[in-house]
Amino acid sequence: MGCRVTLRRRVMYEFFERLLRVALPRVHDFRGISPRGFDQSGNFSFGLTEQNIFPEIDSDKIARSQGMDITLVIKNSKSREQSYELLTLFGVPFRQKIEKPAAAQKSAQPVQV
Repeated sequence: MGCRVTLRRRVMYEFFERLLRVALPRVHDFRGISPRGFDQSGNFSFGLTEQNIFPEIDSDKIARSQGMDITLVIKNSKSREQSYELLTLFGVPFRQKIEKPAAAQKSAQPVQV
């Protein structure tokens, strides 16, 4: 069984702030969110393995742990880089900055023998 919820306006910002300030710091061995979840339009998706990181959830009433996928749709973004900068300014704790793979950069240069 699955469920999908779309949050907008005030409720969206409340959830986002609670996620960043309360829930993510409660993740065991949290080292940041991977920045690989951006699509071509600049939207960002990532997953959480447990719902107990939110303080509103009573752990005693949970029969089995479930995770969730979260997608942040950024309407006015034109690229991954713009979305990355916006989310960084909001305080999203990314692991490392987005970089192009080193293999792609090296293959573009001519090889001299």
